[in-house]
Amino acid sequence: MSAFPAHYPLPATRWATVLSPLVRHVNMGALAFVMFGALAFLNATQGKDSETRGSAPPKSTKTEVVIDNFSFSPKTFTVPAGGTVTWTNHDNAPHVVTSADDQFTKSPVLKTGQHFSNTFATAGTYSYFCSIHPRMTGKIIVK
Repeated sequence: MSAFPAHYPLPATRWATVLSPLVRHVNMGALAFVMFGALAFLNATQGKDSETRGSAPPKSTKTEVVIDNFSFSPKTFTVPAGGTVTWTNHDNAPHVVTSADDQFTKSPVLKTGQHFSNTFATAGTYSYFCSIHPRMTGKIIVK
């Protein structure tokens, strides 16, 4: 003889037979609501997707130059006319961003964590360096 009593299925109660069709109805209703919402969402976004597929992604007009380990990174890069370049000092030493031909205003002394920005409106090549550490050089090509 077993230590556990035999398990016999319980007889179905009246509430279970009444509730079962209602639960199926609610589940189908909820499913229908979700499907309707999903179709409406897909229909609303379909036009936007087709418009953006044909166009190229916009070019970034902001570029960051990192000053670290006594160098500019990236050293040479291209920006569109009207683009803004931001130099951020991640070095432990101070730096001053200076235009080689006085084509843009030089930065103040940049301590660790400080930054300086300049917008380049005119196409051309802009060479720059750190006036404290002249061996640090860089070049910006504006098209």
